[in-house]
Amino acid sequence: MTSDYSESLKDVLIRKIVRAERDLQQLKMDYCRFVYGVSHRTKIRHDGGVYLLKSVDLDSMQRMDNGEWSQPSVSGVLIDDEGNEASQDIIQIAPGWMLVDE
Repeated sequence: MTSDYSESLKDVLIRKIVRAERDLQQLKMDYCRFVYGVSHRTKIRHDGGVYLLKSVDLDSMQRMDNGEWSQPSVSGVLIDDEGNEASQDIIQIAPGWMLVDE
């Protein structure tokens, strides 16, 4: 009987952990949108180039001493002066990027 209870409790806890992890990822994405200005088709500047944002690495965000979250690493495609993709290569971009003012 104890084994059945333990298994049942384990299953409930696993479901709660999965839900909490999913909620945390969504909250981190919301944080990126509102604090860092990251949204679909965002253009960022890094190392003299302008990139079209393709993805955000939420796992790269670190909790800072003041309770805030650090800027995430992102992936993007280099774009030309007209805003067209200059390459198909998706580049990993470390924190330190800046939004392009449009």
